[in-house]
Amino acid sequence: MSEQALRLGTRRSKLAMAQSGQVAEAVSRVTGRPVELVEITTYGDVSREHLAQIGGTGVFVTALREALVRGEVDFAVHSLKDLPTAQPEDLALAAVPVREDVRDVLVARDGLTFEQLPDGARVGTGSPRRMAQLNAYARGHGMTIETVAIRGNVDTRIGYVHAGELDAVVLAAAGLNRLGRIEEVTDFLSADTVLPAPGQGALAIECAAANADLVAALAELDDPFTRAAVTAERSLLAALEAGCSAPVGAYADLLADGQTVKEMRLRGVVGTTDGSTLVQLSTTGPVPETHDQAMSLGRELAVEMLAKGAAGLMGERAL
Repeated sequence: MSEQALRLGTRRSKLAMAQSGQVAEAVSRVTGRPVELVEITTYGDVSREHLAQIGGTGVFVTALREALVRGEVDFAVHSLKDLPTAQPEDLALAAVPVREDVRDVLVARDGLTFEQLPDGARVGTGSPRRMAQLNAYARGHGMTIETVAIRGNVDTRIGYVHAGELDAVVLAAAGLNRLGRIEEVTDFLSADTVLPAPGQGALAIECAAANADLVAALAELDDPFTRAAVTAERSLLAALEAGCSAPVGAYADLLADGQTVKEMRLRGVVGTTDGSTLVQLSTTGPVPETHDQAMSLGRELAVEMLAKGAAGLMGERAL
């Protein structure tokens, strides 16, 4: 390969730039080529509507993918949870690097944990998935909270707490880690309390499928366990016919016996945003060795969840 710089397409947000910068360094190491960031504005970045209203699925992705197809950038980095579950034939998901912390976290006033929040506490999040599970957890522990729909970048969201408009906000640990702001967290929410979004904490590195050399080079950054886990989670999401703004949580983790990884457990949840009804199920199977095995793990759990009434809890079914 020549020394010509590779062009990495990224959203302009601080978080996107931080994670793209980390990927750029890794790609530079494996290819021996410089990488330059190309900033692209997406519809999700400029719209002021709530994600659930503008469709959620793909609003941060479409402009990056269009730039790839037009040849304006060589590869793009996405937060994997933003990717629609259907993969375009002309683009390759070349790498899913090792996953960050999957948990959701609380940033609350006065250093409060979730269980220390006062009755009626106003908790901000833009995610129906978080609302459903936080409200269900609060109900189960005799708490009353008010979940408030918010949008904006990390600064904006945490700013609502500092300004006294909200008692707390819920964010992804991965984003705060990548921004170097994890010390602002006042409580880490266990996946047993709030299941993350499918693919949360993982990045997707995408390039043109026809560029075989680049696909092969980027594949060196792929982590097979992370890819198997997120494939199972996203398969569940697809089989529920739900977009990334639906109140669906999913998490596949590896169950180890000492040093030996034995099985993969996939947990899924769908709920009404007020937390009054949740369908939460799990399944365990051998660690998937192929894409199809990971897909089937997700599909099988989705079938069980639909049989338990999950479809009726998701509001509008995504087309």
